[in-house]
Amino acid sequence: MDGIPVRVLKPTTYMNRSGAALASLRGDPAFNAAKDLLILVDDFAIPTGTFRLRNEGSAGGHNGLKSIEGALQSQTYARLRIGVGPLPEGTGDWADYVLVNFDKEQVEQIEALMPEMVTAVDRWLRT
Repeated sequence: MDGIPVRVLKPTTYMNRSGAALASLRGDPAFNAAKDLLILVDDFAIPTGTFRLRNEGSAGGHNGLKSIEGALQSQTYARLRIGVGPLPEGTGDWADYVLVNFDKEQVEQIEALMPEMVTAVDRWLRT
């Protein structure tokens, strides 16, 4: 991207086993998760139409991030958490919510957020 080498990995496992996708990176002695890795995840603990970019921190209950932390043995990696929440009242199981397609309003909120998220990722790449 603009002369910066970028590798995109998309896990082919269930979300709670996302750390397995990092096996090829962990084997590279030049790989440094603290500066070379940005994870993008949906998060129902963050309101739809918002996002949070942090360079380190806990998984905050997110099973995909827990798997990544287990694979890296570290919480020091960047993560862009894209809001898809809150869970609607009466939702007994979060999986029933996050595995369903977005409604029209949610799609519009995420699409409106895209330029700001792209800018944030671009800034992260350049640091």
